[in-house]
Amino acid sequence: MTGQIIGQSIPRIDALGKVMGATQYPGDLVMENMLHMKILFSEKAHARIVSIDISEAEQVPGVEAIFTASDVPVNEYGLIMFDQPVLCGPGSSKAGGDIVRTTMDNIALIVAETEEAAGKARDLIRVDYEDLEAVFDPYEAMKPEAPQLHTNSPKNVIVQYRIRKGDMASGWGAADVVVEGTYNTTWQEHAYLQPEAGLAYIDEENRVTVEAAGQWTHEDQEQICHALNLPLEKVRVIYPAIGGAFGGREDMSVQIVLALAAWKLKRPVKIIWSREESIRGHHKRHPIFVKTKWGATREGKITAAEVEVVGDAGAYAYTSTKVLGNATLMCTGPYVIPNVHVDSYTVYTNNLPSGAFRGFGGPQGALAAEGQINKLADALGMDPVEIRLKNVLREGDLLTVGTPLPSPVSMGAVIEATARAAGWEQTSHGWGKPSLHASGSETKRRGIGIASAFKNVGFSFGAPEKCDAIIELHGSTNIERAILRHAGADVGQGAHTTMMQMAAEALNLPLEKVELVPSDTAFTGNSGSASASRLTFMSGNSIRGAAAVALQAWEDEERPAIGTYTYRPPKTTMYDPQTGKSEPNFAYGYVAEAVEIEVDLETGAIDVVNVVCGIDVGKAINPQLLHGQIEGAVIQAQGYAIMEDFRMDQGHPMTTYLSNYLIPTILDVPSRIQSVVLEFPDPEGPWGARGMAEMPLLPFAPAVTAALYDATGLWIDTIPLTPERVVMHLREENRGG
Repeated sequence: MTGQIIGQSIPRIDALGKVMGATQYPGDLVMENMLHMKILFSEKAHARIVSIDISEAEQVPGVEAIFTASDVPVNEYGLIMFDQPVLCGPGSSKAGGDIVRTTMDNIALIVAETEEAAGKARDLIRVDYEDLEAVFDPYEAMKPEAPQLHTNSPKNVIVQYRIRKGDMASGWGAADVVVEGTYNTTWQEHAYLQPEAGLAYIDEENRVTVEAAGQWTHEDQEQICHALNLPLEKVRVIYPAIGGAFGGREDMSVQIVLALAAWKLKRPVKIIWSREESIRGHHKRHPIFVKTKWGATREGKITAAEVEVVGDAGAYAYTSTKVLGNATLMCTGPYVIPNVHVDSYTVYTNNLPSGAFRGFGGPQGALAAEGQINKLADALGMDPVEIRLKNVLREGDLLTVGTPLPSPVSMGAVIEATARAAGWEQTSHGWGKPSLHASGSETKRRGIGIASAFKNVGFSFGAPEKCDAIIELHGSTNIERAILRHAGADVGQGAHTTMMQMAAEALNLPLEKVELVPSDTAFTGNSGSASASRLTFMSGNSIRGAAAVALQAWEDEERPAIGTYTYRPPKTTMYDPQTGKSEPNFAYGYVAEAVEIEVDLETGAIDVVNVVCGIDVGKAINPQLLHGQIEGAVIQAQGYAIMEDFRMDQGHPMTTYLSNYLIPTILDVPSRIQSVVLEFPDPEGPWGARGMAEMPLLPFAPAVTAALYDATGLWIDTIPLTPERVVMHLREENRGG
C-alpha cells in the first residue's frame, strides 16, 4: 500500500523481536575479552575527599584497573552546564573535583575480569572524607548563611525567572473572590524497565565506541569527547534497544565512565547497574513548591494571579533551568489572565539531582494552576468546565509572557470534547457535572474532577533546535529500496515505526521497501533528543525534506540518489529578565482529563475508576501507538499522583527498591481509560502532526485532587495522595482541625 500509510495502525517494526526475546538491549551485549565494571558511589552527601586508598582493592584476583579522578582528562560534564565531576577525588583536572555534593557522585571505577571480582574490590576501597556542611531544603539553601555548593550560583540559585504582566493592584481590585494555595510535589523515579547498562570498546576505525541506552546519541558523543578530550571523529555512540527512558536517560549515567575505561585499557568493558544502583545513580523529577493566589470576578473571569515557584535541583543543574522555565509558564495554566506576577527559582541542594521527566515541569505547574481554577469554581458556585471555557486561551490571546500562541489554539475544543465524553452536559444555564453511581459501600465515596493543560512541542526558550535526516534511494529504473538514516531514539514509544511510516509516505513507497539505520553517530546526522514531545514533529519534517531532495536526485538519474536535509523550526526566545516577555515555544499540545475515583474513608486508599483523556494531536500518524502513549502516560501519572512516594533522608535515598518505591501494576490501573483524539492540523507539523507523548501526564494529578474534593469536601494540595496522607487529612477534618 502506498500513499495511505500515514494514519494507519501499522504494527511496530520491533514488536516481533521484543516479544520473542531476540532484541538486544545494552545489558545483553557480550564481546570476547570483555571486562566488567563496578562503580564506587559516595557515602556522603557533602564532603571533601582527602584520600582514596585502593591498595587492598588492587590485590583482588582479576582486577585489571581502578580509575579515579586523576585519570579523567577533563573532569566535568553536564547537559546544560559543566558542573558535575565525572569522578570525585584528589587530582581532578578541574577545581572542585575533590568535593562530593550528593550520594550519587562517582568516586572510583573498578574494572575486572568478572563482575564478582569488581564488586569485591569496590568494597575494599577506603575513602577518607572531610565532612562539609550540607543543605537539603531549597528554601534553606537560598538563605545567606547556607553553604554555597557551587561558586557560580550565589544563594545556590541556579537561575531565577520573573513574569510581570498588567497591574496587580487593579487585578486584585477587580476580584470578587480570591483563593490561595500552597502546592507541594516530591521526587519521582523513572522506574524504566532496564536499569542502566552498556558496553564500550574500540571499533574497527579505532573509535571509542559506546553502546548504551540514551535519548540523544550526538549529545552523548559530545559529552564523552569533552571529558576524554577527544575529537568527535574518535568517539562513536550507538543505541541498541532502549528499555524505557521518560527523560531519565537525557543525562549521562554510564556512557562517559565506560568510554574512559575502554579508551584506557583498549579492551571491551561492560556494566549493568542493579535496580538499587539505578535508583541511586540517575536523576529524578523535580520537587517543586508553589505558593499562589488567584482572583476572579463573580462572573468567573480571572483577574489576577500571583505565583512563587521554587524547584529543588539537587546537587547539579542537569536540565533544571529548562524545567523551571516550563513550570514558570505553566503555573498559570492555559488561561487568559490580564495581571500576572510570577517569581521562580531553581536551587542547588545536596539531594540527588533533579532533571528531565515526562512533562518537564508541566505536571508541577498544572497541579497549582488547575487546583486554583477548581477552587475558584467552587468558591463561585460555578461548574469547573464553565469557568475554564470563560477563561481559556483562544486564537490571538496573549500568554502571560505577552505573546500569542501559534495557531491553531484548540484548548477550548479539547476541554469541551473531554467534558462531554465524561458525562458533562451543556444546557441554557451552562455546563453541568455528571451524576455518579453510588459506591455501594458506606465507607467509600465517589468523586469526579477535571483539569486541562498545555505544553510545548520541541526545545524552548531559545535553545538551538534542528533535526537531520538522510535518505538513500537504490534501484535502476524503479526505486527498489530506500534507506532512512536517522538518529532519533526509540525509547519504547514506537518512534522508529512512525519514522518508517513517514518515510514511506513521503517517498510514495510501500513500507516493506523502506529500511531504517537508527541511532548511530557513525552513520546518522544529529536528530536532537527524544524528549520535549518533539520527535514526531522534528523527525517527520526532516524526513519529508530528505525525501524531497532524494526524489529530485532520482529524477536527475543519480544512483543511488541521496537526500540530506536539516529541518529547523521557527525560533524561540528566552524570558526577558525583567518582564518575562518571550516567544517561548514554536508549537504546543493541548490536553484535558476527567478522572473518576473512589476513596475509602477508613483507609484513605484511592481507586481510579475511570479516566477520559482528550487531546489534540494534529494528525495521528499511527493511532494504535498514540492510544498506547495516552494509556501509558495516564498510568505513570497515576503513580505520580497517588502512589510514588520517593523518600530521601539527608541526601540518602531511602526508597531504593521497587518493593518500597511502589509504582502502579496491572492491578492498580484504571478500570477504563477513554482516549478522545482531536486532529486540528498544525501548519508546521509533518502532515499536520504535533507531539503528544508527555501531555496526558500533566492534568491527571489536579483532576484527582478535584475528584477527591468532590468525594470528601477536602482539598489536599500535596502529592502523592497516599492512603496515609489522605486518611490523616480526613481524620484532621473530622476533628475540626
